[in-house]
Amino acid sequence: MLVSNSGPDAASRAALRLLMQRLPGVSAVEGPTSIDQVGPSDPPVLRAATIVEGTALGAVKIPNVSRQVTSGFGAFLDGAQKVQIFGHHLGMPIVLGTVSAAVRIRVNRRLITWRHQAPRVERKIYLPLRYLPPLAEIREANPDIAQGEWQIVDTSTADRNGDYPSQHPAVLLERAIRSVDRQREQLEDRLAEAWCARGESPLFIDGGISRSASVASSSCAVGVIKSHRTLYAEGDALRIVLGLAKGERSSVFRVSPRLRSSVMSWYLRLRDADGRDALWGLVRVEVAENDRPAERADEISRWVMAETTPLSLPDGRWDKMAYGVRDCEEFLRAIS
Repeated sequence: MLVSNSGPDAASRAALRLLMQRLPGVSAVEGPTSIDQVGPSDPPVLRAATIVEGTALGAVKIPNVSRQVTSGFGAFLDGAQKVQIFGHHLGMPIVLGTVSAAVRIRVNRRLITWRHQAPRVERKIYLPLRYLPPLAEIREANPDIAQGEWQIVDTSTADRNGDYPSQHPAVLLERAIRSVDRQREQLEDRLAEAWCARGESPLFIDGGISRSASVASSSCAVGVIKSHRTLYAEGDALRIVLGLAKGERSSVFRVSPRLRSSVMSWYLRLRDADGRDALWGLVRVEVAENDRPAERADEISRWVMAETTPLSLPDGRWDKMAYGVRDCEEFLRAIS
């Protein structure tokens, strides 16, 4: 996933002009405004996993990984998001969120855009409507914002307990960023579902696959996760995961997130971590449940390893990023 946080551009300035026409109290943010990405709401955790390959988690050397292997991935999917705070209303942040997603397919060793589903770009304005004039007044004064491209998202709705957020600008900004996150995930899921419905070839997805039941159950979907907020290992299992050498994977285990679909998963070390952080070059792979977990894990691991060349430089995440994912990000940056 590509995350871009930047200040006002042409799109945000156009939206701001519309808001300022008749909504008293709106003021622009001058100059580039960098928004630090809000981290995950859940703290880092260790979680025991249900082993499905053997009886205990171990390190497995991937067979034939040293040979020249042709990757079986036919396409790559990634999404991007840009969060811009471009104005305030009596101190309340006004945010423009832009999200995009695309599938890039490999044809004759070149990556091109999938013709069956056009890349998607959506822009929405995030406002704390509870602390602003009634929504009806905003819509009446700014029909171009309330309809079409400029859809409004309320960042001040009540949570599941019926509690409303405070007016603290940081709270409302965090809510806007969370909403942008969800919007991007929805775009990615729709593209993944469309690809899996056609079943053309294995799809390399940047991130997990458990959000969508149809994607999580598809043999075409392979999720590759680069961040490790949750580590599915404890005690000796954790030491094994962090000690994996290049070309080694962990045993296959089952991940069953709450309110999501169950998938099979394993850790894979893509690059030598000597002298580096323990998570350097470490990814976690997700695939659909199947009756040959070890064989499937070896096959997919060889494909993922094959996608580490060419290097995804100059991206700072090159130790874990496939070149096809970087291509997606460059493409999305160009169209967003």
